[in-house]
Amino acid sequence: MFLWRRLAAPQWWIDNEKALRARAGEQLVIIERPGGKRLQLEVTSESRTPLRNLSAQFGGHIEKLRHDWLKRFLGQPEAKRLKVGDRSLIIPAGPAFGTGDHPTTAMSLQLLRQLTRNWEPDWSFVDLGTGSGILALAAKCLGAKRVVGIDSDRMAISTAQGNARRNKIDRARFLLADVRSWRLPVNTDVVAANLNYELLIAILPTLNGSRWSILSGVLREQETELVHALKRYPIDVVQVRRRGKWIAILATVG
Repeated sequence: MFLWRRLAAPQWWIDNEKALRARAGEQLVIIERPGGKRLQLEVTSESRTPLRNLSAQFGGHIEKLRHDWLKRFLGQPEAKRLKVGDRSLIIPAGPAFGTGDHPTTAMSLQLLRQLTRNWEPDWSFVDLGTGSGILALAAKCLGAKRVVGIDSDRMAISTAQGNARRNKIDRARFLLADVRSWRLPVNTDVVAANLNYELLIAILPTLNGSRWSILSGVLREQETELVHALKRYPIDVVQVRRRGKWIAILATVG
């Protein structure tokens, strides 16, 4: 297996997105990190040839992955135990996904615990931008019956599925999809979206399909703009948590 990768500044992405998507299709993975100034673009292929053509047109570099690359990635020895409800989740540390320590994930988890504390165990949960699957797996531990995690990164989906198996959690679905076009199931009880500001704004119209929303990945300096955007749909802000330069919002459909 071979991997093409390049870091892209916002203007480069604007200028080249259409052409790159046309050439790479569904194989294109876009990794966006909260507060990051550049996108990480990746395409995998069983053959080096198509990636050479990609590199010739768009730059970047190609590397050959070890035959056991996925197993090695999922089997990182360092792990964190995350207490959720009556059990502990074991989340290995990896090069691309966290273990729940980041303020945006921690605040989202706190809001989820608070919201569902007295709920009967028959609610539904969707995690947009699931990453390592922490919030989706936590929702199962807290009583969610139907759980779906969405991410556009194939590695994220594989990591989340591996974490579900590692923690013996079943019936949590992880799907490879673009959060901007994926349709929220009707009558979803809670949707979590730990995304950057631009992606959050893009998915706001879909949040009307849920009772509650937990939104994070947003900087304090973007809080006012996001709150104004929520009011237009209308989505009512119930609570805002702040930690360092980050915020997390609990909201409900007005």
